[in-house]
Amino acid sequence: MSTTAYYGDSHEATPEQDPDLDRTRNIGIIAHIDAGKTTTTERMLYYSGFTRRIGDVDDGSTVTDFLPAERARGITIQSAAITFHWPPGAQRQPGTPLRSPRSLIPHTINLIDTPGHADFTFEVLRSLRILDGAVCILDGVAGVEAQTEKVWHQANNYGIPRIVYVNKLDRDGAAFGRTVKEIGVRLAGWPAVCQIPWWEGGKGRFVGVGDVIGLKAIRWDEGGDGKAVKVCQLEELEKSDRDLVEEIRKARVALVELLSERDDDIVEKFIEYDEDHLAIPSADIIESLRRCVLDGSGTVIPVFAGASFKNIGVQPLLDAVVDLLPGPTERPDPEVNVGSLKGGLYDLIGGRRFLELTDRDNHKNLKARKTLYTATNSAASTAPIHVLEGCALAFKVVNDARRGVLVYVRVYSGTISRHSPLFNTSLHTTERAPRLLRMYASDAVDIPFISSGQIGVIVGLKHARTGDTLISYHGANHKAGPPSPLNSLHLRPIEVPPPVFFASVEPKSLGEAKHLEEALALLLREDPSLHVSIDDDSGQTLLSGMGELHLEIARDRLVGDFKAKMDMGKIEIGYRECVLGPSSKPEKRTFDKEIAGKRGKAACQASVKPACDVYSGISESEEPWSAIKEGNLVSITPINSLDSPLPPHLDVPKLCQALTNGALAALARGPKYSFPVHSTHVKLCVNPSSDIFGSESTPAALSSAARMATLAALKTASEEVGTGLMEPVMSVIVSVDEHSLGAVVHDISAARGGHIVSLGDDIDPSKQSSPIATAITDEPSRQAIDIRKIYAPPDPFGNSSTNDRPESQQRSIVARVPLKEMVGYLKHLRSLTGGRGTFVMNVDRFERMGTQREKTVLRELRGL
Repeated sequence: MSTTAYYGDSHEATPEQDPDLDRTRNIGIIAHIDAGKTTTTERMLYYSGFTRRIGDVDDGSTVTDFLPAERARGITIQSAAITFHWPPGAQRQPGTPLRSPRSLIPHTINLIDTPGHADFTFEVLRSLRILDGAVCILDGVAGVEAQTEKVWHQANNYGIPRIVYVNKLDRDGAAFGRTVKEIGVRLAGWPAVCQIPWWEGGKGRFVGVGDVIGLKAIRWDEGGDGKAVKVCQLEELEKSDRDLVEEIRKARVALVELLSERDDDIVEKFIEYDEDHLAIPSADIIESLRRCVLDGSGTVIPVFAGASFKNIGVQPLLDAVVDLLPGPTERPDPEVNVGSLKGGLYDLIGGRRFLELTDRDNHKNLKARKTLYTATNSAASTAPIHVLEGCALAFKVVNDARRGVLVYVRVYSGTISRHSPLFNTSLHTTERAPRLLRMYASDAVDIPFISSGQIGVIVGLKHARTGDTLISYHGANHKAGPPSPLNSLHLRPIEVPPPVFFASVEPKSLGEAKHLEEALALLLREDPSLHVSIDDDSGQTLLSGMGELHLEIARDRLVGDFKAKMDMGKIEIGYRECVLGPSSKPEKRTFDKEIAGKRGKAACQASVKPACDVYSGISESEEPWSAIKEGNLVSITPINSLDSPLPPHLDVPKLCQALTNGALAALARGPKYSFPVHSTHVKLCVNPSSDIFGSESTPAALSSAARMATLAALKTASEEVGTGLMEPVMSVIVSVDEHSLGAVVHDISAARGGHIVSLGDDIDPSKQSSPIATAITDEPSRQAIDIRKIYAPPDPFGNSSTNDRPESQQRSIVARVPLKEMVGYLKHLRSLTGGRGTFVMNVDRFERMGTQREKTVLRELRGL
């Protein structure tokens, strides 16, 4: 018998309540641009009772896209955090046991809506860093798009559990079955189809979903707000839509078979219920799916269906968020570094074992030196751990016109309380937290504390930056900072991608120079993926970013929000310089100066040569201490093999880090063209008996000596064999209609000097990995996915047994093109494709220019 259910009608949850951690979900919405992330978020807020109307992206009335630039362009530029409760209804009483399914009990959901444009990839990266789970939204017409693959692989790096929601199934050309197969091939996982689309009459409009787990169908009324739904059991559907019933049963069999290959518990249930796939209770299947999802590998990918703009499928998606994605207590121990020791935060607090490591632990194919360290062996080192009150990571900084500086934090241990002193372990400064907020996009509510596992905002911190670790601890003497090892505790940092575009920014008058400098400092604190540098030759201030749109938005912020009176020059390319051969002999330099009344003295020897295999993983280095940084290899002669001991204030990791920092400082400017040096191997050597002078050889002195020696080696190599220019070559994925394919391919290969890597053609069962994913990540697929073993329901408007695409279906072109040729490409692409073409790109590698091209670029740079 059918029943009518109502979602989100009865109660608006109280945001101030501090829920249990097992009833908290920190999730993000990730996807390609225009897949429907913000639209889906708006429906989530409406059905949860947080809002009383549904915002629209086109009208500029959404909650999470609140910046003027976002509403004007209709895209998400800045990730927005918002907290709501699901499901709505009476709040549970404290101590109520957690029943299955979890979606019957109110949970707190901290949701972050992330951008989909490739220029704002850092916004996605810093959000992924602090999330416990994610919902990946796909366009049911376009399928798995390029930026989707990119953010999916980024989520793999953090081991984030994910589910997939196939959106826009109400549109012409939507193909759920084809999209499911693309998930397997392009995202390198096995799709677990949990819902199938319900097409009215088999080939009519999209009206609802078939619930594979619950063996029922859910239908939404056309034109309604989506709160009222009709739930139909299979017995009733037998009479009206037998094909749907049969497909739901097929999907249930495929789902159980998939889970049986990876979960022993579901095998036992299968045997217990006489090997009847349909008899296994839905609660057992949910728990099995949850176990497969929580490992964060993306091996099993639950897939759900809907059309958010038509208000179909969002409430079951929220149920899946609560049922399948983890709470903070179900995630791995947060990774921390304490000096040269590495381990988990909870291990540190509990006094368990750590690993001593070097920088090279993070690089492939290099052997790292690891020694066990037991915290409990040293009472002096571990006793201060017990004074730790709270530990949080600052993952975002925003300058709010009304509230001032807002620092978004994720608390990983303990509690951050209002007015408590917070020690910044990166800057070694202490600041108080005058106000704490829980954010609701652009609105906020004051709260007394932020507990472990929660996301909140600290108002008024003057120094905190993205990636800083903030700790609160017992003790009165906060000016001196916490005792060791707390003062060197760092949560895993947030990697900042290197910029590829730059433009000059100049004040309109000398009187505006100071204001522009302050505005740039505020902007860079907000967005570390922007960089500011001064050209020594021209004296120009250069602003670097991830793309044209990124710099355009930065300009708008400077002028509109910070009221800076400035002009921005045309967009330029960030080139690199490389040495063409090795330096003939090592260069040795001695640093011997007195700075601020303290004498520093150290010596270092350096030699340079080309490093051609930076991208394939510089194979085995003869030196045990080496690191790949910013496209260069820095290696250091073994210290431990030398007879003379190091002074007490220096250990090997500290010495090597200081030398590496000095070499990298020297590589920041090339000897001939002043571009950063790339693809260069710097070999450093320090002899403790002759190059280290007791207490005078501080880390700063060693860094200076290494910088001086490296600069001398670069100059020698430049004079003897010369240097060349390298340009960034982009991995470009262009999506176009079939009839525009030829024109776009010809334009890329002939007019822009690009190289076509592949064309996104029909899905081939023999393909084990996506060419787009390979182009983006430069990594092989993690596992072999045979498309013939993937269950996908038939698409009603095409033959899903073959993978033929309609003539109007989007095709993908994967190419490598010099970045210089991609400036202004979007307008040209739109003219070629009638406005339908889109593209994303990211830096693939830097390549040496030919002689003629180098002369042409140098003439342009000199304005000739």
